[in-house]
Amino acid sequence: MSLKSTLLAAVAALGLTGAASAADIMVMDPYARSATATSVTGAAFMTLMNHGDQDDTLIAAQSDVAERVELHTHIENEQGVMQMREIEGGIPVQAGGEHALKRGGDHVMFMGLKAPLKDGDIIPLVLTFEKAGDIEVDVPVDLSRKADHGGMSDHSKM
Repeated sequence: MSLKSTLLAAVAALGLTGAASAADIMVMDPYARSATATSVTGAAFMTLMNHGDQDDTLIAAQSDVAERVELHTHIENEQGVMQMREIEGGIPVQAGGEHALKRGGDHVMFMGLKAPLKDGDIIPLVLTFEKAGDIEVDVPVDLSRKADHGGMSDHSKM
């Protein structure tokens, strides 16, 4: 196979896996969901990969599907109850490393959904990184994805 054919095949494969990238940051396997059809909130999950030699930080996210879009995480409060909180200062992605945005952990939170998230819909999302800048990601809504995919499977502390 020629170099041109190999490169074209690689680009096509990336398109099929739901990847998006800019500069040294690559976004892999994005998906979004809400708890119910009438939920006013939803979340997006994905893996952020940094192929560069400098650390970078996801500092913001924006989408037209909600009134507000924030970077969130789960923390355990003094009573041992898990709660969602906005992340101050962004989500670091180390050089040569990756960071999973997953259920029960860091994620993109959609607050005040303007319409229900329907299975199969595509959500346009812009992720803003400190160094890489804006990355546009088409995030499919997947309401049937298993709860433990990329996230916490032990809910005993919630």
